[in-house]
Amino acid sequence: MRLFRNVALGAASLALIVGACTSGGGNSSTSSPSTSAASASPSSSAGGASPSTAASGPSIASTMVLAGPPECPNRPFCAKGLKDKYGITFKDFKATDVGGPITIRALIQNDAQVGLLLTSDPAITTNNFVLLQDDKQLQLADNLIPVVRQDVLDKSPGIKDLLNGISAKLTQEALTDLNKQVTVDQKNTPDVAKAWLTTNGLLPGAGGSGKGSIKVGSTNFYEQEILGELFSQVLEANGYTVERKFQLGNREVVYPALKSGQIDVVAEYAATLLEFVNKGAGEATTDANATAEKLRTRLATDKLTALDPAAATDQNGFVVTKQTADKYSLTKLSDLTKPAP
Repeated sequence: MRLFRNVALGAASLALIVGACTSGGGNSSTSSPSTSAASASPSSSAGGASPSTAASGPSIASTMVLAGPPECPNRPFCAKGLKDKYGITFKDFKATDVGGPITIRALIQNDAQVGLLLTSDPAITTNNFVLLQDDKQLQLADNLIPVVRQDVLDKSPGIKDLLNGISAKLTQEALTDLNKQVTVDQKNTPDVAKAWLTTNGLLPGAGGSGKGSIKVGSTNFYEQEILGELFSQVLEANGYTVERKFQLGNREVVYPALKSGQIDVVAEYAATLLEFVNKGAGEATTDANATAEKLRTRLATDKLTALDPAAATDQNGFVVTKQTADKYSLTKLSDLTKPAP
């Protein structure tokens, strides 16, 4: 499961991040996640083992430094998971931050060659980083997914197809670019949403009026507001009256608001929400559809349901610079286990 973002990033913090990385040869924008687990002491070798060697010689990873939060060496979705799932052991580990400006700077300045960011972080696009494919599925399926009150769907079943239409178009690249346009390019969120919806054939809608009132909510995280705006504009274009209730707070605030009817629709993350509602029972998997189905079962108790998951995720991801990717022909995590040239 992904390390949680700090959803309270403001414009001042964003500017600081951009400025901090410019001196390293590029600029970026990211929000810094916060972790909920206890930190572990950094290890001099990620995963707690010596550099890996094989009959054909040392691996590419064994010549590299991994940058990430201090607890990464002992985390199942960070260095420990890379070692257990892929057999990847790095030359060294550099304790930085949770997908924030220190990690980005380390990559740009080549103090580390692999870094932990979140998969929808605009810094990936801004700095021309390469997000390595999780080809053995280490991370749980934190795909974006609309969550809706069941009574609202019962009254207006057409909402399901409208929101699923957005999910069907929302790729990883699209989500990252939407985030970049709003946080880095400083474009207006409604304008960015409208342009994307129009380009993808979701606007204009069927029009009309009198189909009911819908309250669309979001947490206090820019990505959530972008998604809420996508939902809102599609609903309005198809005859619904929309009340936007964005920037409400964290999940501990927003989920009760959804249950109580203060809001009707919110964008969520499948694996994280499942483990939130099941109190950490460990039911989330790496399969998006299976995780979504289990989530629906859990949500039914609260008279909520989840619609179709998008291809886009917001979860732990490992990135390298374009220069590093080209040098070693890296496209996926398992490439790091190949013999070093």
